[in-house]
Amino acid sequence: MKLLDLYIGGFGKLHDRTVAFQDGLNIVYGKNEAGKSTLHTFIRSMLFGIERQRGRAARTDTYSRFLPWENKASFEGRLRLEKGGHIYRIERNFQNSRELSIVDETAGRQIEPTKAFMDSLLNGLSETAYNNTISIGQLKSATEAGMVAELRNYIANLNTSGNLALNITKATAFLKAQRKAYENQMVPEAARSYTALLSEIRNIEKAISSPEYENHLADYRKKRDHVAQTILEKQQEKEDLLQKIARGQQLLSGNQFTSESSILQYEDEARIIYARYQSAKISASKKSRKICIALAFIAAILCGSACGFLALSDQFSSVPFPAAAVSGGLSLVFLAAGIIAALQNKGVKRDLNYSTKLLQEIFSRHLGDSSISQEAMNAFCQRMGEYRRLCAALIKSEETAKILAKELDDLQAQQTACMEIIEQQQRTQWELEQKLERLANCKTQAEALRATLAENERLSQEIAAIDLAQETMTNLSTTIRDSFGLYLNKEASHLIDCITGGVYNSMSVDENLHVFMNTKTKLVPLEQVSSGTMDQVYLALRLAAAKLIQKGDDPLPLIFDDSFVLYDDERLKTALKWLVDAYPGQTIIFTCHQREAQMLTANQIPYHLISI
Repeated sequence: MKLLDLYIGGFGKLHDRTVAFQDGLNIVYGKNEAGKSTLHTFIRSMLFGIERQRGRAARTDTYSRFLPWENKASFEGRLRLEKGGHIYRIERNFQNSRELSIVDETAGRQIEPTKAFMDSLLNGLSETAYNNTISIGQLKSATEAGMVAELRNYIANLNTSGNLALNITKATAFLKAQRKAYENQMVPEAARSYTALLSEIRNIEKAISSPEYENHLADYRKKRDHVAQTILEKQQEKEDLLQKIARGQQLLSGNQFTSESSILQYEDEARIIYARYQSAKISASKKSRKICIALAFIAAILCGSACGFLALSDQFSSVPFPAAAVSGGLSLVFLAAGIIAALQNKGVKRDLNYSTKLLQEIFSRHLGDSSISQEAMNAFCQRMGEYRRLCAALIKSEETAKILAKELDDLQAQQTACMEIIEQQQRTQWELEQKLERLANCKTQAEALRATLAENERLSQEIAAIDLAQETMTNLSTTIRDSFGLYLNKEASHLIDCITGGVYNSMSVDENLHVFMNTKTKLVPLEQVSSGTMDQVYLALRLAAAKLIQKGDDPLPLIFDDSFVLYDDERLKTALKWLVDAYPGQTIIFTCHQREAQMLTANQIPYHLISI
């Protein structure tokens, strides 16, 4: 059985309160006077009801002590529990002790709360047996006198059916079989394998802490990307510069220039041609004027001579001389003078025409206008200056291109180095991942081996307990054979061994439930041990009795109400670990201290915390 949740309409100081439980270990924490004992009593009252006393006893009975403090609160509640795969809801109105309702929520039907059904639901436990076994009240764990009769009746019934009849021969055979089974379950190589794994884990952890496994991939990838971006920028700058150089060289070659010296030579030649042009032009102008003057002068002389000759001819008419002859002679003289002047001017014009033609070609090519003037010559010289500056700029650009090429080579070398380092880092990180994977596997194996070692330890303890039980049975069989406490001894001895951490590993109970601690020489009364050990022994006895007295394989929850006050921290830690393994059902611990939860957390024992 396990408790699922409960609702308190009104019960003592608690009202309109809902509490939910979970499988396994539940810690119900609350300060003093928070209502833990009230909640404990409520659970028992829901299971067994509340019987009202008569007379004076009614003043202090359970009914009177837990009447609701709130006037408006109803004295009732609801408890949901799971048993045998079914969920049951128990509803009680404590003002009317007969008002009990049970609903099978799984089957969806009302259940008649007969005694047979309640016995089945509660594993045959009466309220007395419940109080003296699984329900351990505040600050006490010793059994009450009523438990003696319950145990006697129970053991008598078992003896009648033969279910609990023991004899040394059968018990010894059983223990031997159990010992052999435990030995077969042990893994002898687990300890050596675990040690080897721990050594490998230490070596791997030491290796991965080495600086060579530090991850610098992000830094080098950032550097690589920066270098790549710089290369792109430099390449673009170089390409732009080369295009500029090509355009400049094309411009120069289109004008038939190859260098600055060729430009200077061309400019000098143009200056010489222009100078010849200027000189020829001036010379041509001067010679034309001189020829005209000379011809006019000659003509005047010739005319004067002719007129004189004619006058003389008139005076000397006896000597006839024709006027035509005189005119013809003058013409021949004039013609000869013209021919001589023309021949002198022809060479000057030829030089002028040649210079003009060259200058027109030069100016047309470089200025787009063939007009010859000093302004054109100045513009031409200015254009040649631009070509010279272009040559100087091309030389500087070519030097810059060489520098860029060198920088690109260096950057590409850096990029290659980054890529190599990144590849090395990737290989290193891959190796690290392999080591981490191996480390995780080793830790997983180690964890499994730890569980195996723990199981080996448990089996060793079981074997040691069996050996001790066999020795104890042999030594004490005569003493305890006639005592019905024999039926509790085995279970209680095993439990006391666990709960005391092996300090005491055997005990015996007589017919009056008097407890003795067994030694090889005598039985030590429980009263001679410490109060803490006494409390542990009674706790073991309760749990042994709870296991024996319950019917079926679905035990009721084990409930403690501040039962560990006398335990020191070490005993408490041992008891909590023991409880988890010793009792298969649900466990609920009411406590006003936080050390139970803290110890469970520290020892990685799962639990459910409920605060009230």
